[in-house]
Amino acid sequence: MSDDPQRRTAGTAAEQPQPGGPAADDAGLAATPEQPTAPEAVSQPAAEAGGPEDAAPGESDEPVAEQAVAEAPLAAALREPDEDSLRLAEAVVFASAEPVTPRGLARVLADDIDADAVLAALRARYAGRGVELVDAGNGVMFRSALDLAPRLRKVIESPRRLPRVAMETLAIVAYHQPMTRPEIEHIRGTALSQQTLDSLLELNLIAPKGRRESPGRPTLWGTTPEFLAHFGLTDLRQLPRREDLLLDTAPPKPAPEVLPADLQPPPEGRGE
Repeated sequence: MSDDPQRRTAGTAAEQPQPGGPAADDAGLAATPEQPTAPEAVSQPAAEAGGPEDAAPGESDEPVAEQAVAEAPLAAALREPDEDSLRLAEAVVFASAEPVTPRGLARVLADDIDADAVLAALRARYAGRGVELVDAGNGVMFRSALDLAPRLRKVIESPRRLPRVAMETLAIVAYHQPMTRPEIEHIRGTALSQQTLDSLLELNLIAPKGRRESPGRPTLWGTTPEFLAHFGLTDLRQLPRREDLLLDTAPPKPAPEVLPADLQPPPEGRGE
């Protein structure tokens, strides 16, 4: 054995496989790192990451999908009114002294029950019965059927009617609101007693609506939701027109027919 460095170098060079030879095929794993694989390594992450144009749709698809789910209408998750919801709504409307609104009813219903659908189903259930669900003010109430009113008056005392002066005052306020007390007195042509004003306030038919920006800052008066419910109205636009409330005046008398001068009879006492 010889430790000559030149012989070791020659032997090592002889043992190395030559390009294209059979030894190179057997040592494929050793030759692979010597190939120019840098561009492939760089291009592969770029292909996986995608360019700016390819990344934009991928990045926007997921947020758009999440936004569509978040903005989906809640009505799709609502279920149909069940018997328990109808019974509960029936009890609320029956026990309430004021018209029941869908918002007020929704407070006692389940979160997945639509209050408007419950009221619609309850209205259909009571249609044609002796007691019906009718619109009153800004909500609904139970009231007896209108066609039964003549027979009900035989056994049920009619509510006390408002005095004439109170009805006149209430009509003026309803058509001209908001208005002050001096304005009411000006239209009526007479003074308004405090008793009449107190009676309308006690029945909750009128209420203060602020103050007019004028000397003395007089109180402005207007009607209330109780006024609409009392007269079976849902909106002030349902009030009859003021022209329809005016009394028909007597027809004018026909003017006497005027005869021509040559046909008029001669004046008395001038014939002689």
